[in-house]
Amino acid sequence: MRKIVLDTETTGLYPEQGHRIIEIAAIELEGRRVTQRHFHQYLDPEREVDEGAARVHGFTWDMLRGRAKFADIASGFLEFVDGAELIIHNAPFDMGFLNHELSLMGLPPLQNEVMDTLKVARDMHPGKKNSLDALCSRYEIDNTHRTLHGALLDTELLAEVYFAMTRGQKSLLGDEDVPAVRTTATFSLDASRPTVRVIKATEEELDLHSRQLTDIDKASKGACLWKTFESV
Repeated sequence: MRKIVLDTETTGLYPEQGHRIIEIAAIELEGRRVTQRHFHQYLDPEREVDEGAARVHGFTWDMLRGRAKFADIASGFLEFVDGAELIIHNAPFDMGFLNHELSLMGLPPLQNEVMDTLKVARDMHPGKKNSLDALCSRYEIDNTHRTLHGALLDTELLAEVYFAMTRGQKSLLGDEDVPAVRTTATFSLDASRPTVRVIKATEEELDLHSRQLTDIDKASKGACLWKTFESV
């Protein structure tokens, strides 16, 4: 079965209170690797973003006005995830929002099989923190670039976490033939390196990123660190 790692960002916590999805990202796994196929969209939620949510992901309604609405991208999204098992951290949250968006269009809820990595992590690490950041730290996955939540970045980090949790693999570049158990580490003198997979930002994503930095810079009165880095 195809596997797809999925994440969303939203205007708030409760779809039953009218909150909507503002970003959706999904990346495809093939065996023990991430493929080049992914689905990613920023969306106009047609409503204000709660202040608490904006502090988490950095988006306001003004930054998203005029973008595609969920109804515009629904058919492409459904085609992309059709028949796949969905891997989601805190799945009830994202599935609740996705099914709410589909219900607004008069469509039935998703019938995909779902793996909730939060539940898996709690079973594996009872009594410990099992947020995505905590799991990245536990499995030594670099997430220092995650200053704000973002659906596409979070799916890539979650793919790393999924590989680490399920088979002890700590890299997107791992061999799918590795046995599904933890083994003693071995070292090789072969210095060859596998091809690194790179997902380049689209022009639209770069433009949104630039506008977001400008808004942060204005709000912080010129104290945006990313702006400082860009000028170096």
